Amino acid sequence: MESLRLIVGLGNPGAKYAKTRHNVGFQLVERLAKQWQVGWTTEKKFQSNVARVERNGVPVILCEPQTYMNVSGEAVGALVSFYRVPLTQVVVAVDDADLPLGQIRMRMRGSSGGHHGLESIEKHLGTSDFARLRIGIGRAADGQRQIANYVLAPFEATEAVLVDKVITVASEQIECWLSAGIEKAMSQFNGVVKDSA
Repeated sequence: MESLRLIVGLGNPGAKYAKTRHNVGFQLVERLAKQWQVGWTTEKKFQSNVARVERNGVPVILCEPQTYMNVSGEAVGALVSFYRVPLTQVVVAVDDADLPLGQIRMRMRGSSGGHHGLESIEKHLGTSDFARLRIGIGRAADGQRQIANYVLAPFEATEAVLVDKVITVASEQIECWLSAGIEKAMSQFNGVVKDSA
């Protein structure tokens, strides 16, 4: 059997954050859990909601850190350490304000780009050598660099259809990563998600 795969969706716990831009990572892993018909459990030792499943003979853990975004590394570090997950078998799904809404970009490694969730994970893992799936959320129309209020706000009603489509395509990219590897997943899915079906 292949080694364990870990798919982490970043976000903030609690109902008030559930539909915010900052929580698209949560939305992605929740979509995967629903598609795979697997339930969530809260595991205190990992400070996470976790869903376990097997896909084509490969054990997979879906993870939603419950630590709040800026200390996500505590949860991810604990999971990686406990299960000795090779970092090549980890992918972290995260919102990205520097990508326009409707774009997704998977990378084998990279900088945090100022994203505090990724910074925390890099700190706890001691490296930036893990895959990340950046889900574009764009920026406020006024172009402000200070975006805390923007990322913690829900998507506009006019954005909802596109967001749903993006999460669908991102889930297909994760499936491709699991079955065919990261290079195929990047070449086949990175880019603009079309608004229409």
